[in-house]
Amino acid sequence: MSVTVRVPAKVNVQLAVGAARPDGFHDLANVFLAVGLFDEVTVTPAAGLRITCEGPDAAQVPLDGTNLAARAAVALAERYGRTPDVHIHIAKDIPVAGGMAGGSADGAGALVACDELWGIGASRVELLDICAELGSDVPFSLVGGAALGVGRGEKLTVLETGGDFHWVFAMAERGLSTPAVFREFDRLVAVADSEVPPPVASAGLLDALASGDPDALAVSVSNDLQPAALSLFPALADTLAAGRAAGALTALVSGSGPTTAFLARDAGAARQVAEALAASGTCRSVRVAAGPVPGASVL
Repeated sequence: MSVTVRVPAKVNVQLAVGAARPDGFHDLANVFLAVGLFDEVTVTPAAGLRITCEGPDAAQVPLDGTNLAARAAVALAERYGRTPDVHIHIAKDIPVAGGMAGGSADGAGALVACDELWGIGASRVELLDICAELGSDVPFSLVGGAALGVGRGEKLTVLETGGDFHWVFAMAERGLSTPAVFREFDRLVAVADSEVPPPVASAGLLDALASGDPDALAVSVSNDLQPAALSLFPALADTLAAGRAAGALTALVSGSGPTTAFLARDAGAARQVAEALAASGTCRSVRVAAGPVPGASVL
C-alpha cells in the first residue's frame, strides 16, 4: 500500500518583516497564496526511513534526515509511538531553493501521507502543530488557498479570494539562503539606523485578494526582504525589469528569493510575459501558474 499527497508552491504577495527578536527570528505579516506548481509525495511501508527524489533540480534535494519530509515522518511517528519505517518518494516540480516553499511543501505532504498510511487520523490542529515545529512555511503548505501568517509566519488566518490570479515565475541561475537573506535584512536595517515598524498586513492587499482584482493586487504587493535579496544577488534586478517591460502588472522577489514573481492580468498575458522572460537571458527557466489552489491533498 502507498499514499500520495499533492502539495502546492506558494508566492508571498506581502512579506512584512519586523525587527530581529531575541530568539533570532523575526515577527512577520506574511500573506501567502498557493499556486499551481506541485510536488507529489508518496509514502510506502519500508524496513526503515528512506528518501528518494526525482524531477527538476532533484540533485539539490537532501536525501537524509535534514529533509523536511523525513523530519515530518519522524515527528509524527514520535508523537504517536511508532517507528518511521517508510520510503518517502518526492516527485518534484516546485523549484528548489527558490523561495516558493518547496521543502516546506514536502514536509507537509509527508506528514499528511504518513498520517493516512498509518491510520492515525490526527486532527487538523495536531497536524498544524507539528507543521509549526518543522518550519515557518510548513503550516501554509498544509492549508493552501490564501492565508495571513503572523508570528514567524506559522500562525495562520485563512483569507477569502474573489478569483484566480495569474503568475509567471522566473527561476534564477543559483539559489539564495533564507538565513543569509534575513541576516542581510538586519545588516541593511543597522546601516540605515532606522526603526523597523511592527509588521502589519495591508488592508488594501487583503481587499484586492477578496475582490479578485489583479490591478488592485498589483499596487498592493510588497516584500520587505526584496532589498536584501537584491543586495546579495544584484542580477535579479534585470529579471524584474525584463518582466515589467514585458507587460507584467507588477514584479517582486518571491519570499527570500531568488525566484522572481510577475502578476499578469489574465492567462494570455501571463503566457506573453513568460515568453519574453524566457527570451530575455536574465533567468534560467520560466513557469506559469495560477492561484489560489488547495493545500496538501491526498490523491
